[in-house]
Amino acid sequence: MISSRHFALIPAAGIGVRMGTQQPKQYLRIAGKPMLLHALDTFAASPAIAHVFAVVDAEDGYVEEVLSAAPHLAGRVTVLWNGGATRHESVLNGLHAMRAQVGDDDWVLVHDAARPGLTAALIDKLAQSLRGDAVGGLLALPVVDTMKRSGMNDRVEATVPRARLWAAQTPQMFRYALLRRALEQAVNVTDEASAVEALGLQPKLVEGSPRNFKVTMPHDAALAELYLKGIL
Repeated sequence: MISSRHFALIPAAGIGVRMGTQQPKQYLRIAGKPMLLHALDTFAASPAIAHVFAVVDAEDGYVEEVLSAAPHLAGRVTVLWNGGATRHESVLNGLHAMRAQVGDDDWVLVHDAARPGLTAALIDKLAQSLRGDAVGGLLALPVVDTMKRSGMNDRVEATVPRARLWAAQTPQMFRYALLRRALEQAVNVTDEASAVEALGLQPKLVEGSPRNFKVTMPHDAALAELYLKGIL
């Protein structure tokens, strides 16, 4: 029996309006190189990953320059120029485009381009934790803060019990055929696990790391730099 392979898929077609930068946030330089390149390097260096795909906007004017400065990625990374208006669309478009190279039972690890703190150890932990799993799963962190739900005018409406609450991270890892079916049927989902859940399945939660956070606001970039430079 042929073992399932692992492929990375990085949706990188967004514009990152909340960062307030002129270029898309995945190209913001952190610790000396663009955020997207941190993710590409980490996956490309992992022996567990057969190949890496990055989905960008058809009019992207940055990715070729990034890759030209990273010749070590040649043969390990393929750029797919069919990004959509949403993450959902970009991932589904990417799955369609990579179809010829990926089998139905191969694993796809979908990762946010704006999470530069991913490590090889986290990739290995996720892959090992889901080895043979019937559904798949994702990196996530148990919620430790007291959770409040707001009502009108940003007033507290209720305190939400945090027991068994997790904050989703990426990569989110599912078999190719299952993930494609889930996303083709999904409506208004913000991550791959939600689409799989809509099929009535229960993805497995694998504890991630605080360093694997998503850079969304300007102050996040400074924190990511501290992690990537080994200060934190």
